[in-house]
Amino acid sequence: MSQQGTLYVISAPSGAGKTSLVKALLEQDRQVRVSVSHTTRSMRPGEESGKDYNFVNMTDFDAMVAQGHFLEWAEVFTNKYGTSRIWVEEQLAAGIDVILEIDWQGAQQVRTLMPQCCSVFIMPPSRAELHRRLSGRGTDAQDVIDYRMNQAVEEMSHYNEYDYLVINDDFQQALNELQSIFNARRLRLTPQQQRHQVMLTELLTGN
Repeated sequence: MSQQGTLYVISAPSGAGKTSLVKALLEQDRQVRVSVSHTTRSMRPGEESGKDYNFVNMTDFDAMVAQGHFLEWAEVFTNKYGTSRIWVEEQLAAGIDVILEIDWQGAQQVRTLMPQCCSVFIMPPSRAELHRRLSGRGTDAQDVIDYRMNQAVEEMSHYNEYDYLVINDDFQQALNELQSIFNARRLRLTPQQQRHQVMLTELLTGN
């Protein structure tokens, strides 16, 4: 019996460091992949279709929605973004863990369709630190920063809907905690039984 991969939903407010943490996790964990979303927005310089996003037109995207192709999808301003259910299920069936980097609304959609998923919320250590990160290079207008803060607070208010909470104060510690979640899930009884079936049989029966 092949081992089923685990679907991880990771959410965070802008400025919490989610993208950097996931990137670092991928560099040290070869058993996990990040889902590449479909989007209707135009490709930007340096982007590749299939690597950064799967770029599709609005007609095709709407047809995919009607066909139930997406685990979750959302409209952001004038563009749409969605996660392919078929791709995710194929990866999981092959024993590969999959990460979805989505917001709390997308996470709610995914939990409805795949309640067995594991969800992680990443928090900044304080509002002051979050404000510092969102202020960036110091070139944004105050109203832009205020908007980002308000959006971040709205996102953070949903942290208690998740299975795990990681505070990104010290980056290396947060990365270690995130990796620990993945390791612990892989050490559960059922996946360990599947992974070591032959060894367990030999230990218990001598065959």
